[in-house]
Amino acid sequence: MSQNNGTLISSRVLDSLGIVKNANIINLNTNQGTFSSDSGKFEIYASKGDTLRVSSIQHITQKIKITKEIIAHKALIVVLKPNTYVLDEFELKRHNLVGKLAVDVKNIPTDEKFALLKSNMDFSNVDFSIKDHRIDANDIAKSKVVNTVANSYSGIDAAGLIGGLFSSKKFEKSRLLDEKLDRKKAFGNKILLELGEDFFFEKLKIPKEKYYHFLDYCDYLDLDKIYNENKVLKLIEIFQKESIPYLEIIKEE
Repeated sequence: MSQNNGTLISSRVLDSLGIVKNANIINLNTNQGTFSSDSGKFEIYASKGDTLRVSSIQHITQKIKITKEIIAHKALIVVLKPNTYVLDEFELKRHNLVGKLAVDVKNIPTDEKFALLKSNMDFSNVDFSIKDHRIDANDIAKSKVVNTVANSYSGIDAAGLIGGLFSSKKFEKSRLLDEKLDRKKAFGNKILLELGEDFFFEKLKIPKEKYYHFLDYCDYLDLDKIYNENKVLKLIEIFQKESIPYLEIIKEE
């Protein structure tokens, strides 16, 4: 069978960059064909005088005449040249694009498109002196001023007012006052939990809504210091003593 088909030629297909995979090789005399492997190698039977056609999509097709030397060495190296595809010249026009979007755009009259563009890009009525803080939430991190105080003035420049507060000692004083009130409230909760509601609201007759007001009334006696020194009995004595004049004051009110 091998005598009828010729000599088995082992070959490899290369180009200027390296191996060529999946190249098509056909013996034009016997019509036998094969493909190059991932390493560019292939084997095919051929006889002296046969013609091998080696082709690849990316390369120029090459025809190789099988000579006596090739038969003797039973080997062949095929080097393909890359193929350059030249497209026919064409003109790309702005209004002849392919696709639905292009068709829709083409159907819009030119003057109407300019009118739409002008209406959407017209900034002549924009007052750039007005600063919109919604655009950049990180800009100075300014909070909104909400008017919740009775008889307070309205119509004040919120941005200017906030900027003044953040940069003035008044704001710092207000912040410290809030912290002090929070500490007083926390202290009042601890005292109420330790001495019990019955002590204040039943025994001393302090109205529940006046509890923190009563503690503030007694604050001049350094209640925090006494409590931190674990002098609970002294605290009870102070509350009992101070509750009497305090009840008289709120009764008069």
